Amino acid sequence: MSRVGLEGQVAVVTGAARGVGELLARKLSARGARIALVGLEEDALKEVSGRLHTDSAHWYADVTDHEAMSRAAAEVKERFGKVDIVVANAGVANGGPFADSDPVAWRRVIEVNLIGSAVTARAFLPVLTESRGYLLQVASLAAITPAPMMTAYCASKSGVEAYAHSLRAEVGHRGVRVGVAYLSWTDTDMVRGADQDDVMRELRQRLPWPSNKTYPLGPAVDRMVAGIERRSAHVYGQWWLRGMQGVRGYLPALIGTVGQREMKRFAPRLQGMRTGLVGAGGAADEEARATHRN
Repeated sequence: MSRVGLEGQVAVVTGAARGVGELLARKLSARGARIALVGLEEDALKEVSGRLHTDSAHWYADVTDHEAMSRAAAEVKERFGKVDIVVANAGVANGGPFADSDPVAWRRVIEVNLIGSAVTARAFLPVLTESRGYLLQVASLAAITPAPMMTAYCASKSGVEAYAHSLRAEVGHRGVRVGVAYLSWTDTDMVRGADQDDVMRELRQRLPWPSNKTYPLGPAVDRMVAGIERRSAHVYGQWWLRGMQGVRGYLPALIGTVGQREMKRFAPRLQGMRTGLVGAGGAADEEARATHRN
């Protein structure tokens, strides 16, 4: 598939304060794209913007807030004149047994990862239609295979994958391309935060190869940049994820059987697990909501 040059294009990246979003913004900027950063950590976004190679700006907005995101979309259009690329990357995660999970944190994972992605697309679709642009929705290996102790995250990523596939069929005739990016465990604050819990870390290490590894961030983001240049329908952050598509129909039964055995093994250690949002991004989300309530 031919590539679209990024020089002079305008790219919006949500969840851009760190991790995948921050590095993606830097790599897109290095290829000549102008960058609009959107997220909850204003100081961090400002710092990221200051390190970019091209014209950039940042917006403080909660991706679940339709009014805030619509306002951001209008201001990005006014600031840059157009929008060619939107990467719906913002996401949070929690872990632990569903029955003992914090219901507020569980719901927030769904709100940010699924509802927030839809709110992002709804806000930016008018300008993407004008430019015949590209929306890349960041999903996960969790969209392909279920996993115990990750009910909210798997539900959100499965949902966002299905939503993006549906949206692709709706807007393609208007010239808007929609892609889904799949990443396995990648070296980010979110994954490192989940690994702080001994049970979650050990459960992950017991997964079959190659799904039990933590992968470096750089190569995964390079694959995302290539996917954006190609306006790809599917982008795989790790090479082996493409092969998972062919066997995904067998995975729920397999995980159901193996998962029962693993949960029985770890059952005595499940009491008292932290069930809130994980990592620095989760902490930022909790702080932003607490500030808003006050």
